[in-house]
Amino acid sequence: MKKYNVIVIFNEDLTKTLMCKRTKNPYIGMYNLVGGKIEKDNDGLNEAYRELQEETSISKNDVSLIHFMDLKYNVFDKLIEVYYGILNKEVVLIEEVNKLEWVDINDNFFDMKKYAGEGNIGHIIEEIKISLKSN
Repeated sequence: MKKYNVIVIFNEDLTKTLMCKRTKNPYIGMYNLVGGKIEKDNDGLNEAYRELQEETSISKNDVSLIHFMDLKYNVFDKLIEVYYGILNKEVVLIEEVNKLEWVDINDNFFDMKKYAGEGNIGHIIEEIKISLKSN
C-alpha cells in the first residue's frame, strides 16, 4: 500500500491555515495541504515532521502534531495519514517548491476549482474544527 501524509497547520489564534499552491500536477495551480510520501517502513509521525520541515521550515519546536485521521482508498491501494497542529509562535516560512500562503479558516475549502483533493480538504478541516470546539 502506498502511504502519504497531509499536515494541517493553524496559526496561533486559529484564524488561518497554511496552504501550498501546487506548481506541478496533480492539481497544478490549486491550493493543497503540505505533505508527501511516507518512506516505506518509516514512522508516520516522524515522516509528517520531516515533510513539514522540508516544505515549510516549521519544526517540532514550532508545533506539536496530532495524528487526527486516516483516509484509506482500497481501490487505489493508498493510505493518507492526516495530521494537524497549532503553531506555538510566529514562524518564518521557507518554501521548498510550492508557494506557501496563509488562508482564512472560514474559506470554502470544498471549492474544487480552488482546492485540491476532491473536497477532502474541506472535510478534513471541518472535522478538525469540530474536534477543537469539543475540547
